[in-house]
Amino acid sequence: MALYLLFESASGYALFHAHGIDEIGQSVDAVRSTVLDLKRFSKAVKLAGFTPFLSAVDALNQCNAISEGIMTDELRNFLELNLPKVKEGKKAKFRVGVMEPKVGSHITEATGIPCESNDYVQELLRAVRLHLDQFIDQLKPSDLEKAQLGLGHSYSRAKVKFNVNRVDNMVIQAIFLLDTLDKDVNSFSMRVREWYGWHFPELVKIVNDNYLYAKLAKFVVNKSDLSEKDIPALADLIGDEDKAKEIVEAAKASMGQDLSPVDLINVQQFAQRVMNLSEYRKNLYEYLVTKMNDIAPNLTSLIGEMVGARLISHAGSLSNLAKCPASTLQILGAEKALFRALKTRGNTPKYGLIFHSSFIGRASTKNKGRMARYLANKCSIASRIDCYSDMSSSIFGEKLREQVEERLDFYDKGVAPRKNLDVMKAAIEEGMTNTVSEEDKEKENGDTTAKKSKKKKSKSEADGDAMDLDKPANTAAAEEGTEKKKKKKKHKLEEPQDQEMAANVNGEQDETPKKKKKKNRDAAESVEPKTATEGKKKKKKSKTEADD
Repeated sequence: MALYLLFESASGYALFHAHGIDEIGQSVDAVRSTVLDLKRFSKAVKLAGFTPFLSAVDALNQCNAISEGIMTDELRNFLELNLPKVKEGKKAKFRVGVMEPKVGSHITEATGIPCESNDYVQELLRAVRLHLDQFIDQLKPSDLEKAQLGLGHSYSRAKVKFNVNRVDNMVIQAIFLLDTLDKDVNSFSMRVREWYGWHFPELVKIVNDNYLYAKLAKFVVNKSDLSEKDIPALADLIGDEDKAKEIVEAAKASMGQDLSPVDLINVQQFAQRVMNLSEYRKNLYEYLVTKMNDIAPNLTSLIGEMVGARLISHAGSLSNLAKCPASTLQILGAEKALFRALKTRGNTPKYGLIFHSSFIGRASTKNKGRMARYLANKCSIASRIDCYSDMSSSIFGEKLREQVEERLDFYDKGVAPRKNLDVMKAAIEEGMTNTVSEEDKEKENGDTTAKKSKKKKSKSEADGDAMDLDKPANTAAAEEGTEKKKKKKKHKLEEPQDQEMAANVNGEQDETPKKKKKKNRDAAESVEPKTATEGKKKKKKSKTEADD
């Protein structure tokens, strides 16, 4: 039975016919010893067909299909053209060697071509990869290397699916910088307190906040210059008029020593630096909140921005956090205590970074371990939803937070919480309704924009064709008037007919015709002659009945 080898390269599909397979031998060791010799291998294996890829995009699509075990239409056409045809109802007298078993099974299911993938075939395909540039004349080794490099980059980029808005590395760097800024701002503010305390020591007892102290140090500079005129400005800075008066009074009776103008300028500049650092810290915190809401909205709504960011940074990435089980996530950040407990055979820690959450602080001492275990379970669920779901919404995080609140009430008051299945069903329903409402809003926005554009066009047309628009309005009014006149005529014609019928029945008592009646009768006879003839027939019948 003949053996064909299907080889997928970065430049295209190649099909080889292993006709001299008996010369090489059937064992894998024999193949390994002979594949390095090009002369001997080229006698046993020859190129049967080659089709290049049309573009880099086509090569990427074919590579993705092969990696997923799918046979594309191009590969099917290539195999049908280059393989010998099989008659209906008969088995094929050849087999195709494939590197990927999934691709081979899909080919046999779709086309009926027998495929195999074993160690022997894989050794032959490795030899084909080694000597591919020698089999194809127009293919240079440099071109093949460039194709492999470009396809490798595009394939890895497509697999990673890089999204700028969901980069967890920014969160890791931001939380590290936030921690260092907290330490730096605290140390610098203490330095400002010590430095300016030589000049105005009473200010430390009046103002406790570091940021306000730096503001006041920059504003006051020299305590001897303070007076009652500066009380409104001080009250605006602090937000309390009583404290402003207290500062002015303390400055008058201060025990601090005087400083030179150069020293005061340096203190003022350093206070400004501390203020700038604290303001930058606030901006960085806002940036971290927005990034956490974009990257991990469910984890953020469940446990908060700071604790969630610390968990992500400690795990290394959101995907690593999603891969962690709940037991690992529970003690994440307490590795030293864990290994110490394992070494000394003591009690293992109950919580790590999760301890900074408000839920564990609200729980009683005997329930802190239970609460940490339950919270770690919900955090692992939220991180997996954030990592692997395409839809970014915080519905599941809010529902998980409600579950944690119910569990707290259960531990404290004994109120039974809801089941996890019911909560998740409610979250899915809310998510579906929200997506539907968002789609409806988008449609409405699109309709309103279309209507606005139509109105603008109609206004522009109306300004240009004002006379043309007036004419049809007049004609419409005229038509309405004519319709009303016709209706009036019909009513007038029906009234005299009824009068004639009544007159005929009574024996024509009133024989004094008027001009209006004559006109009406003439009009009635001209408009509806059938009714007039019917009236005459009825007159004759009435006369005959009277004679009898």
